[in-house]
Amino acid sequence: MLVPPAVDANPPEDLVELGRIVESFGVQGWLKVQAHSQSDTLVKAKKWWLRKHDPRAATEAGQPSWSGATMSATVLSAKPHGSTLVASWSGLSDRDQADAWRNWSVWLPRSAFPKTTDDEFYWVDLVGCELTAEGGVVLGKVAEVLDNGAHAILRVQRYAAPGSEPAEGEVSGNVPGAESDPWQRDAKGRIQEVLVPFVDAFVGTVDIAAKRIDTTWPVDF
Repeated sequence: MLVPPAVDANPPEDLVELGRIVESFGVQGWLKVQAHSQSDTLVKAKKWWLRKHDPRAATEAGQPSWSGATMSATVLSAKPHGSTLVASWSGLSDRDQADAWRNWSVWLPRSAFPKTTDDEFYWVDLVGCELTAEGGVVLGKVAEVLDNGAHAILRVQRYAAPGSEPAEGEVSGNVPGAESDPWQRDAKGRIQEVLVPFVDAFVGTVDIAAKRIDTTWPVDF
């Protein structure tokens, strides 16, 4: 008997978010998943853990938080579909059931990840790393890794430069009254971002343990 997704009272302690369910797929209970990595780890896994994203509880830096219990599901099939994955799991048989899982995140234990080579990195490990330019200037923190079809791109949230004055129409964590805010912001309070290609021309040393990525990206870009 196939068991539908259910509360997992003792989920693995090393769970890592690897994707987000974006919508249903077809009429037979399949799901479309936006993976956070090019790895086929999700495709090969026979069990996924699920957590509900709570956008109301997102942190100030835009990082998601989670609400409710951790669920687990037995994966029947998962395969690439364009830039996403499509999957089915036990207990889903129609579109309405699949739609109920929209915006849930998909997690796997880190122990299930295949070992990488010295020049390979899981995208999830790059998120949270600080981007350091020449001269040791810390530009910001990686919030997301994107794929443009040719290579990965780092979406970096910009730190306010220490002691700097904000440009016209911008606000900064270094202006009076905002000392606790480290981010460079626009006039509407949105954190400023820069997209950095994750290619040899711009990226040097990647130290996952230290959460640091050395780049040649211009400080004032």
